[in-house]
Amino acid sequence: MKFVSTRGQAPAVDIDAALVAGLAPDGGLYVPDTIPAADLARPRDSLADTALATLAPWFAGSRIQSQLPGLCADAFAWPAPLRALAGDGDHLLELFHGPTAAFKDYAARFLAGALSALRTPHAADSTILVATSGDTGAAVASAFHRRPGFAVVILYPEGRVSPRQAHGLECWGDNVRAFRIDGSFDDCQRLAKDALSDADLRARRPLTTANSISLGRLLPQAAYYAHAAAHHYAAHARPLNVIVPTGNLGNACAAFIARAMGAPLGEIRLACNANDTLPRFFGGAGYLPQPTRATLANAMDVGAPSNFERLRHWHGDDVALRGAFVARSVDDAAIRVTIRNAEARHGIVPCPHTAAGLHLLEALRADGDRRDWAVVATAHPAKFDAIVEPLVGHAVPVPPALAACLARPAQGARLGLEPDALRRRLLDA
Repeated sequence: MKFVSTRGQAPAVDIDAALVAGLAPDGGLYVPDTIPAADLARPRDSLADTALATLAPWFAGSRIQSQLPGLCADAFAWPAPLRALAGDGDHLLELFHGPTAAFKDYAARFLAGALSALRTPHAADSTILVATSGDTGAAVASAFHRRPGFAVVILYPEGRVSPRQAHGLECWGDNVRAFRIDGSFDDCQRLAKDALSDADLRARRPLTTANSISLGRLLPQAAYYAHAAAHHYAAHARPLNVIVPTGNLGNACAAFIARAMGAPLGEIRLACNANDTLPRFFGGAGYLPQPTRATLANAMDVGAPSNFERLRHWHGDDVALRGAFVARSVDDAAIRVTIRNAEARHGIVPCPHTAAGLHLLEALRADGDRRDWAVVATAHPAKFDAIVEPLVGHAVPVPPALAACLARPAQGARLGLEPDALRRRLLDA
C-alpha cells in the first residue's frame, strides 16, 4: 500500500515513511491510495483484537508488521465501552478510560510504540512536535514520556484550556517540554506545520508530529468504532450511528475509515461548538476557515480543521462530501443546559464536548429519529471541573490516572508567535 499527499506534489511513500514524516513534504496530509477492506463486522473478544484486525491491512509489508499484535495490546489496554443511556436506542461510547482521561490516549500510545519500533539502533533523537487544543498534548506526553530516542514539544493556547488540562500538559518534565502560546489553537497548529515543512530545520533536528495529521494517530482511532459497531450489530442486527464531537476532524475521519473498511457503522454526524467552519460548509457555504472563538468545549476550538483536506480528497468534490455528513453547531448556552440536565435525562455527567454531542442526539429524538445512536464521549468530565461541577451541583470524582497527573508539579514556559522563536527552542533541545 502506498500513501500520497492530499496536495499531490509529493512522492508516494509506504506506511513506515509516512509515520516517521508525519506531514508530507508539500505540506499536505498523507492518505492511502486506496482504503482496504477488512472483516470488521465480526465482533472480537477484546478491543486490542479488533485494533489488530483494523490495522493489519495498513501495515502489510511494514518493517514492524510482526510487532503489530504487541503494539495493539499495549495501546488498547483500556476499555472503550458502549454504554446504554436512559433513552431507547441511546448510547455513549466511552473513550476516556486511558491515562490522561481522553480518547487520544489510544492512538498516541500506538504511535509512540510504532515510532519506537521503527527507530534504527543509532538514529538521532527525534522530536515530536504537537499542537494541542487541550487533550492531544497530554496524551502524547504520557505516551512518549521517558521513551528513549524521543523528545516532545507541546504548543498550547494559554488561557484557552481548562486548568486541569493545562496541568496535564505541563506535569511531565524529563523529555517533555510544554510551551504556552499567546494565541489560538490555529496559531499553535500553524507554528507546528511551518516547522514540519522547514527542510533546513528538519535536516538539523529530526521532527515528526503526533497530531491527527499523522496517520499514526488517525488510523488506530478507527479501531474503537469498529469494535463498538461490530458488537452492537451482533446484539441488535442494526447498524450503530455515531455523533462525533469534533474540532480538527481526526476522530470523525477515523469513523469514516472504519465504515469504509467494512465496520457496520451507519451515519456519522459532527457536533461542533460555536466554531462553525464545518457547519457552514456542510450547510452549503464555501469552505472558509474562521478565526477561532474560545468556548466551553475548548478541545474543539478550531477554525481551520486540518483533516478537512483528507475528507475532501476521499470524496472527490464538495457536492459528494456535503452529501456524506451532517454538521451542527452547539453554542455555550446549549452546552450548559445539556450538562445541567444530563443526569436526569441520560443518567450521566458529560464533559462539555460530550454535551455538544448529546445536544444533537436530543434534537434528533425531538425530530422523531428512532435509530440507534452513540454519542462519542471524548474526555472525562473531571478534566472540566470548573465548568461541570457548578452546573450539576456536586463534585465529579477524579479517575486515579488523572489524579496522578494532577499530583505532579507543573512546569511550562511562554513562547512567542514568530516562527523563529519555535525554531530556536527546537534547535536548543
